[in-house]
Amino acid sequence: MNPEAATDLHTRPATAADRPRLVPLINSAFSIETFLGGTRTDDDRLAAMMEKGVVFVLENDAGCLLASVYAELRSPRGYLGMLAVDPAHQGSGLARRIVQAAEDYFRRNGCQAIDITVLNMRPELLPIYRRFGFVESGAEPFHPGRPIQSGVECHCIVMSKPLIASAQ
Repeated sequence: MNPEAATDLHTRPATAADRPRLVPLINSAFSIETFLGGTRTDDDRLAAMMEKGVVFVLENDAGCLLASVYAELRSPRGYLGMLAVDPAHQGSGLARRIVQAAEDYFRRNGCQAIDITVLNMRPELLPIYRRFGFVESGAEPFHPGRPIQSGVECHCIVMSKPLIASAQ
């Protein structure tokens, strides 16, 4: 089924019942990170993230999960992470749509800006986030939760975006 043809794409906060479908979605989206060993997430890591913040999912009218993103309130800023789009549907606008849902959540909760971190080993992501309105604002050390390939130098590029209250 082509998700772009679905008449009803919607976002919602994920629940614990979504984790068995979310873990493979996230891991498939992050499988390109071959410089890191293991998988991006598992049930325990995802459960811990969901305790701390909200994972939003984008699904079609058939209930297929197509994208997800992690949103954490760090007042007065929000943190956005682990943006994942099903590899078969990347480039179709789903990332923008799920990021917009997270931005709306941050606005409703009084955040003035959003921060994300992008690994320097993933330079192809920088132009994508720039199109979403993020700009590079710094760097910080990378503290991997999984093994990193020997000889690879990795750090985080911090990108930020101010939030403008939407007219309601």
